[in-house]
Amino acid sequence: MWIPEGFAHGFCVLSDSASIIYKTTDYYAPDYERSLLWSDPDIAIQWPISDEPTLSGKDLQARKLKNIELFP
Repeated sequence: MWIPEGFAHGFCVLSDSASIIYKTTDYYAPDYERSLLWSDPDIAIQWPISDEPTLSGKDLQARKLKNIELFP
């Protein structure tokens, strides 16, 4: 699946395990990375889960869309 630069994306794994491999167009630059809150009520994605998800440290610090820092 191709995801354009700057496009928000997320994955919900419903199996016991999964592997996600990224191929990028440039080197990883964490200073330019932003995390969007998976449960932002303004976006209202209906995730197919009933329990709290397991999130990465980065995703635990994610912001709502209305509060996210934009790139200049």
